[in-house]
Amino acid sequence: MLEGSRGTELADVPTAVTVRKRRSAPQLVWLIPIVAALIGGWLAVKGIMERGPTITISFETGEGLEAGKTKLKYKDVEVGVVKAIKLSEDPTGVIVTAEMVKEAERHLVEDTRFWVVRARIGVGGVSGLGTLFAGPYIGVDTGRSTTSRREFIGLEVPPVFASHKPGRQFVLHGHDLGSLDQGDAVFFRRLQVGQITAADLDKDGNGVTVKIFINAPYYQFVTANTRFWHASGIEVSLDATGIEVQTQALATIVLGGIAFETPPDAPLSAAAAAADTVFTLFADRGHAMKRPDVTVQRYVYVFDESVRGLVPGAPVDLRGLLLGEVKEIGFKYNPVKKDFGMRVEALIYRERLRAVMQEVPSEFEDRKTNLNTLVEQGFRAQLRTGNLLTGQLYVALDFFPTAPPAKVDWTKEPPEIPTVPGGLKELQETVTHFASKLDKVPLDQIALDLHRTLNTLQGALQSADKLVKRLDVEVAPEARAALAEARKTLGTADHTLNSDAPLQQDLRTTLRELTRTSQSLRQLTELLERQPESLIRGKKETKQ
Repeated sequence: MLEGSRGTELADVPTAVTVRKRRSAPQLVWLIPIVAALIGGWLAVKGIMERGPTITISFETGEGLEAGKTKLKYKDVEVGVVKAIKLSEDPTGVIVTAEMVKEAERHLVEDTRFWVVRARIGVGGVSGLGTLFAGPYIGVDTGRSTTSRREFIGLEVPPVFASHKPGRQFVLHGHDLGSLDQGDAVFFRRLQVGQITAADLDKDGNGVTVKIFINAPYYQFVTANTRFWHASGIEVSLDATGIEVQTQALATIVLGGIAFETPPDAPLSAAAAAADTVFTLFADRGHAMKRPDVTVQRYVYVFDESVRGLVPGAPVDLRGLLLGEVKEIGFKYNPVKKDFGMRVEALIYRERLRAVMQEVPSEFEDRKTNLNTLVEQGFRAQLRTGNLLTGQLYVALDFFPTAPPAKVDWTKEPPEIPTVPGGLKELQETVTHFASKLDKVPLDQIALDLHRTLNTLQGALQSADKLVKRLDVEVAPEARAALAEARKTLGTADHTLNSDAPLQQDLRTTLRELTRTSQSLRQLTELLERQPESLIRGKKETKQ
């Protein structure tokens, strides 16, 4: 029974049918992370592709630089940022790691320059004031090289000019730097046309090398014959025409500078000098514009006097025309006189004499013949004072017809030309000669005679004094009486000549009578002229 009922119940249970499960549609919520992942990947790839190169720059100090904050700027446009700052392997500086923008990669070449822009105060002015508020940044100046580079050495001083600025750089060699400094001006005809870019001591220590940059288009005035000189401070010259003061500009008096010019008598050269051409830097304009001397002849002059005031470089002239300069000064022992003479060696430039001569005589072609002839005619060397204030001496070549005979000593090298004493020595010899003559004068005998003369004169004065006293006693009373009588006589004469004196009244009466008589005679004369017959007939009666 139970089994039957259980079977009936199982028969009533429905049979299970297997149904395949359907796939559910993807949900849209998963699209967001997928898209985000794709965008992130694309941005990461793009960032990697657009990220610029990383460079390192060495500086002496990292003052004012901050990682992640300090920018790199080219023409005030941000081209990079500092990522890290660390000490160099040797503790002489710091190494700055910077990340540049992609566009700056082609400008990272060998001659690209970096420097820290800070507020600077110097003789040339004030710069970088904007960094007082925004902080310092690293300035960039792109180069012209084609070789790529990633490691650089930064400049401690900002460059004077940009590398792409039109112009040319030249190199100057001089004896010393003077008051010049980087950034000082370069002048052409007192117009600033460039600046000093660098200055350094030569490797051998015998001079300095100065680099200058001349802006376009002024560099075309720099030719192979151009001369450069120090234009610092004030040049003062004192000569026969007076005092001359020269300066390029007011700024050069304090800051210094360089000037250049081509001598007017130099050969013309239309082509401008190439970049980095080497020139000589002269001390002043006078030395720079001096004519170059090719033919140089050496001579020696021996003077028997002091050469105090004569220095190497002193002029040697012929009647005011500069022919050379003193090279060195020394001693020369004279075995005949057993004393020392002053040996002066000089350089003579023959081109200077030829340049001012209209015609060159044939005898001038032979140096020996020429000098021998001139010396026979009195050609000598003499020391003269060139400046009374400073006592400077120079060697003057001139003709002295009264000089003792002498000859050029051609056995010595250089040849020795005879000399004559200078004006000061002649004056000293004259004074000495006068003193020797004065020493021969018998001053003691003259003094004794003078003493006797003075005694005689004193006796004469005493006699004269006695005579004056006698005159005062004997003659003076008589003279006073005579003066009193003369005074009385003058008083009488004055009384007589007085207008109220009787004599004066009688005299006036007499004069009036004479006047009437003269009038009557005049009337009679006029009557006889009109009526001569009146002497016989008498005067005619006048009709009423």
